[in-house]
Amino acid sequence: MKHLIVSLLLAALASGPVAAAAPASDAAAPGARPTLAVTTLDGKPWSLADQRGKWVIVNFWATWCAPCIKEMPEFSAFVDERDDVVAIGLEIGDEERAEVDAFLVKRPVVYPIAQVPMSDPPADFGAPRGLPTTYLIAPDGTVAKKFMGPVTRRDLEQVIAGHGAG
Repeated sequence: MKHLIVSLLLAALASGPVAAAAPASDAAAPGARPTLAVTTLDGKPWSLADQRGKWVIVNFWATWCAPCIKEMPEFSAFVDERDDVVAIGLEIGDEERAEVDAFLVKRPVVYPIAQVPMSDPPADFGAPRGLPTTYLIAPDGTVAKKFMGPVTRRDLEQVIAGHGAG
């Protein structure tokens, strides 16, 4: 039995190195104050620091991500209805610009969109481990909540209410 266990361990090691998951960026952990500066698809600069005083939805998405597509209209309506909330959509699917533009013609949103390459994600956020990934940034610039997977209006409202700013 001992030889069997050793043989299995050796076989596993011989099959190649085991990749450890990269640690998540501490800068985007709850309570941290991340930075983000991008150029939106309309050519305008957008900075997280310029949004202080408002809740900010930072949403990583891709045109091929079905849950991303589902939550985008809800984010758009939420931002449109609230003066204290803004959003930035970060398309990280590495699509060509024309594909993203065509997607947004069919599925418009009221908030700005920027493309960020998966190979060079925003330093303080890192590459998302799955899509959609959404951060809700509090008015003081700190991360109130990181969501992995789809987010609803109710999810956002609960976090905002829990911070006494809703």
